[in-house]
Amino acid sequence: MANGGPVEHGYPHLETVRAAITALYRRLSCDTIRTFSTSVAPADVAFCDTDDLYLGAQRVARELVRHYRLPDARMIVGFREMTHAANVELAAGPEYFIELNDRFRTHRRDIGAALAHEVTHVYLHRLGLSFPGTRDNEILTDTVTTYLGAGWLLLDAYREDAATSQKLGYLTPEEFGYVLAKRALVFHEDPSVWFTSPQAYTAYVKGMAQARRDEQQPPLTAAGWAGRRRYARDRRHAQDRPGTGPGAEVPYAFTPDGHGPLRVSFPCPTCRQRIRVPVRGRVRARCALCRTVWECDT
Repeated sequence: MANGGPVEHGYPHLETVRAAITALYRRLSCDTIRTFSTSVAPADVAFCDTDDLYLGAQRVARELVRHYRLPDARMIVGFREMTHAANVELAAGPEYFIELNDRFRTHRRDIGAALAHEVTHVYLHRLGLSFPGTRDNEILTDTVTTYLGAGWLLLDAYREDAATSQKLGYLTPEEFGYVLAKRALVFHEDPSVWFTSPQAYTAYVKGMAQARRDEQQPPLTAAGWAGRRRYARDRRHAQDRPGTGPGAEVPYAFTPDGHGPLRVSFPCPTCRQRIRVPVRGRVRARCALCRTVWECDT
């Protein structure tokens, strides 16, 4: 939790975020992910200063449990002084003890954001989905929280001006915006109408631009002129010198297919699973993991 300190910006964790999206699709399946097409509604997690602190926190926790379809999980919420925003004790259940930073006693509007991250920890614990190492596992949790419809709360908790700052979660604001944009493109959702923080809206716009760039890489037909020209050059090089790659700075790679045509592989813009298709001009490529269909010019 950044509380008055510097807030990191940009995309330093982007590869881990993308790996988390792929891992989520592999673990849940496309059909299950689509059952989360409706995000947590602002009214369901609203918390005003006149609400009882403990009863209100329990109410918000129950709403998040309902969102994740964990009917046999009970969240017991308390408050204490700590460095981090919150902590959850991951046990066998059905009761899980969540501790929130004492700061939230007076910053109640962000209790939903803190609880969203911790309830997602419980959800992932029950799924058996985790990444090695604390840092990567927390990035996974932030990514899943956002992709499954509760993470807009974490981005909305980001506020920064010349004198103060606050940010929850391990992702940067732009990375939260990126994952939120990836979700919005899949479910045709506009989460920006829920933001109360102008800085959150700015981060979402930047994240959407990054997400759109994923859909504009060759061999996709939406790629720009410069990308198409580079792709054509790399394709000729691969055809003339089989076994040589185009370089790590581009997302696609060419591989020979025995005695058949050259093939190109590239990450699916939706789930980041690699798609492999023959190099033969215009083709429609269907991702086997998320079932999205992409128009390509190979």
